[in-house]
Amino acid sequence: MVAYIIRRLLLIIPTLFGIMIVNFIIVQSAPGGPVEQMVAQIQGLDVAATARISGAGGGEMTGGGKRQSGVQGNNGKYRGAQGLDAEFIKRIEKQFGFDKPLHERFTMMMGSYMRFDFGQSFFRDRDVIDLVLDKMPVSISLGLWTTLLVYMISIPLGIAKAVRDGSRFDVWTSGVVVVGNAVPGFLFAILLIVLFAGGRYLDWFPLRGLTSDNFSDLGLFGRIKDYFWHIALPILSMVIGGFAGLTMLTKNSFLEEINKQYVLTARSKGLSEKRVLYGHVFRNAMLIVIAGFPGAFIGILFTGALLTEIIFSLDGLGLLGFEAAVKRDYPVMFGSLFFFTLLGLVMSLIGDLMYHVVDPRIDFEKRET
Repeated sequence: MVAYIIRRLLLIIPTLFGIMIVNFIIVQSAPGGPVEQMVAQIQGLDVAATARISGAGGGEMTGGGKRQSGVQGNNGKYRGAQGLDAEFIKRIEKQFGFDKPLHERFTMMMGSYMRFDFGQSFFRDRDVIDLVLDKMPVSISLGLWTTLLVYMISIPLGIAKAVRDGSRFDVWTSGVVVVGNAVPGFLFAILLIVLFAGGRYLDWFPLRGLTSDNFSDLGLFGRIKDYFWHIALPILSMVIGGFAGLTMLTKNSFLEEINKQYVLTARSKGLSEKRVLYGHVFRNAMLIVIAGFPGAFIGILFTGALLTEIIFSLDGLGLLGFEAAVKRDYPVMFGSLFFFTLLGLVMSLIGDLMYHVVDPRIDFEKRET
């Protein structure tokens, strides 16, 4: 098993490198990069942007971002830059690091990332790592509690449906599962706001933020209550939209195991149904469900919470990544991509190791030989 872990860890390096280079090329070739965004702000008479560039590059600028003297270039390289001074455009390129060729920028970026130096945001004037750490509590709260509740609901419900397959209980709960699977989570979020967050009817829950403004003044019990008061609706909306798939996976896994020969043998020996179910079937049926916990957590943490964060005004990683993509804030985009891709690959390895923890008979080294 040690050799398998070492091989998987070494495999992370080329996988991570490949993911980064593909995304780097795609994003860099897309229009609307940071230079074009800054040019657009300047052409729109954005005084703050003009002052920032003027201070970085030196020299006096007019209100439209043009030098009062000098030869104007057409600057066809960037959309909307026609008529601006070529030297001025070069200073913008240098500020954002675009004065270097593509391969050199990628090499420098990966070299810094290997040292976990993710640089500074283009538009927030803060280090990327600080931004990520600030947003992490929101996303971890949503991802962790949602994953735990989804598993706590789906596994018992899936087992009950498998044991009562074809019964009225199975049919009724299947209807609930179908609705939960068909309706997106963000629609449930909007419905919960309308019903319980002052949207139209009741005003029981807050509409925005992870904690109240006076959170630091509250006692321990008050802080815990305030925290769960704020995340109740976001987590409920994500749980409703996420439990269906795992429930059906649990049910199908149990049905497959219940019909196998070793279960019939155990029953013929006079074992109770409870002992057969939880002593023999559970371990085999739960193998794929429990082992998939790390991957499910990563999926909910970094993808499933985006719209929920936007709807409930929760300033988390999903919203940070969305805003970085819109603004073409490359340090935030690529820094977050590197960190979360690395985390996802490590969690994938942990998920594989969970198979061995749940069932020690599984040996990945023997399967590879």
